[in-house]
Amino acid sequence: MQQPGNIERALVDFAVLDAWMAEQELPGGPVEEVEPLGGGTQNVLIGFRRGGRGYVLRRGPRHLRTRTNDVLRREARVLTALDGTDVPAPRVIAACTDENVMHGAVFYLMTPVEGFNASVALPEPHASDPAIRHAMGLNAARALSALAAVDHEAVGLADFGRPEGFLERQVGRWMSELEGYGSLNGYPGPEIPGLHKVATWLEANRPALWRPGIMHGDYHLANLMFALDGPDVAAIVDWEMCTIGDPLLDLGWLLATWPHHGDESAALAGPLGAAGGLPGPGELVTAYAAREDATAGRDLSSIIWYAVLACFKLGIVLEGTHARAFAGKAAKETGDLLHSITLGLFRRAEAFIASE
Repeated sequence: MQQPGNIERALVDFAVLDAWMAEQELPGGPVEEVEPLGGGTQNVLIGFRRGGRGYVLRRGPRHLRTRTNDVLRREARVLTALDGTDVPAPRVIAACTDENVMHGAVFYLMTPVEGFNASVALPEPHASDPAIRHAMGLNAARALSALAAVDHEAVGLADFGRPEGFLERQVGRWMSELEGYGSLNGYPGPEIPGLHKVATWLEANRPALWRPGIMHGDYHLANLMFALDGPDVAAIVDWEMCTIGDPLLDLGWLLATWPHHGDESAALAGPLGAAGGLPGPGELVTAYAAREDATAGRDLSSIIWYAVLACFKLGIVLEGTHARAFAGKAAKETGDLLHSITLGLFRRAEAFIASE
């Protein structure tokens, strides 16, 4: 078949894709309406229609990293497991886990999402209606509780992660990550006020009670698609950090990144954060807690601990780009921006601690 002119064969070879889709017994016909789609990561998203049905193809970036294919396999497995639940997420139509089919890249086909990313643009009626924006925030928490309610063993993910000792290893694992940045040439080391204070507090106040479940791993407003006509969450996207761990860390992550005028966090939510009208953190926790099958066996009274851990972990992740910028492996402007967000996250962590 003819390769669409706007898609490089090295990214998606449509002749290969056509043959593979035929093997999967998917509806045949010409490939139409091929369109590159934006995403929150460097992974490639291509929308198209074939046989009267819409598809989105997801694969890794042009230059595959060491673990890219494994990450795509994990994503596809989790999204497949969520089929039949009420979690708002794209549904996997078919997955190609054999990297030899598409020139070295694992890929999968999923259902298109009718919605928009509010961290990129805020259309009407959402832009002019604070009540809709308030409901969007509450629905972000409710969508997350739907995920926390899923029994990971019942949906076939019993062997997906290493939940044993999950909370115990978090601080040490991320302090080691931060120390590893020292191998990058030119990086002077982390200049993060409050780093050791936060790490010490986390170790001293770790919750004793928790229940494993599916974690998205990067749950914030930029990884949600909202319905075009109202405040519902159309889909949770970008599942590349998913695992089996403590789902309350996802809620902590939402609190850690929640827009607050006057600090760097609003930048993570783009136009929605700038528009305001969103619920406060306490309202998010209340909305999440309304679902009993999400909270059973989980200690919501410790949610501040999870928010502090999220600030700590995300701050260290972002500091990695700052370190790579010193070594010439990332743009200085990007490194400086993410470092400023890291500092803001640690200030927020200390504020959370002070509120206890």
